[in-house]
Amino acid sequence: MIRARGGRNIRREQQVRFSFKDYILDAGRRELRRGSALLSMEQQVFDLLEFLVRNRDRVVRKDDLLAAVWGGRIVSESTLASRINAARRIIGDTGEQQRLIRTIIGKGIRFVGEVHEQQYQSPARPVVPRLSMVVLPFAHFSDDRELEYFADSITDDLTTDLSQITGGFVIARNTAFTYKSKPIDVKTIGRELGVRYVIEGSARRAGGLLRLNVQLTDAESGAHLWVDRFDTDPVDLAQTQSEITGRLARTINFKLVEAECLRIEREKTLDPEPHDLLIHGWAMLSRPISAATRREALRIFRAGATDRQGFGRRQDRSSVCLNL
Repeated sequence: MIRARGGRNIRREQQVRFSFKDYILDAGRRELRRGSALLSMEQQVFDLLEFLVRNRDRVVRKDDLLAAVWGGRIVSESTLASRINAARRIIGDTGEQQRLIRTIIGKGIRFVGEVHEQQYQSPARPVVPRLSMVVLPFAHFSDDRELEYFADSITDDLTTDLSQITGGFVIARNTAFTYKSKPIDVKTIGRELGVRYVIEGSARRAGGLLRLNVQLTDAESGAHLWVDRFDTDPVDLAQTQSEITGRLARTINFKLVEAECLRIEREKTLDPEPHDLLIHGWAMLSRPISAATRREALRIFRAGATDRQGFGRRQDRSSVCLNL
């Protein structure tokens, strides 16, 4: 890692490209090309294909795929089969031919194509902090000054509440409001502000109710991670505002940790930062609790607890949650 002018960290990373047949899978750029053509696919399909290619020397079990692609969440057999079939289709394979992705009955699946691996150094890029975000000014679709004040107040309060997240980085209100009433391209905003996540929303009156729509977006991919709608009685806007922002902050906090955990698991960093381990541990606690989940969460918390005092204090509280 090197430090750029102005104090921003930038990172050069060793990346890897895998080539097979006339395809090139670039793990660093998360791209699959056939010749010069860039192929489009769902994120889970790319993750599945990359995992199979990286682990081509062995048979991959269903549990391995669930851990690598779905973060350990349980998915249906039909969902798993559809992603495998999609991966086959995009590389010109089929379930009948199985020239590249082969099913070993009762064991799992394996990538059997001939693969050439090439290391390369990615261009220098800014290191975007984890849990970094901006709350864009909430839109309102009327000339109602009271509604505009309510939308701006929701933006203010939510910015304040989210700034309390441990390890979080929230763009200041004054900077965020420079984007008010402008066409929004979340990828551009993410690059300009150096954040990973964008929170945006709108307020409007619907009949006798006040309706608030909110969404959390990954600024790198542009994908929606969470959307929700709140309908409430507008009689006491001050009370309504307090309840809504509290609920939003808690939900967004949970969704951010979940999203960062999946990102950490995809990156497969050999020497993760203590805060990365903390995020991973929190996310483990949000999953269905089992003996294996408890053991894994405790292992993750212990791995980082000796590095930072604050981490150790949070680990103690998490142990209580795990009934350890």
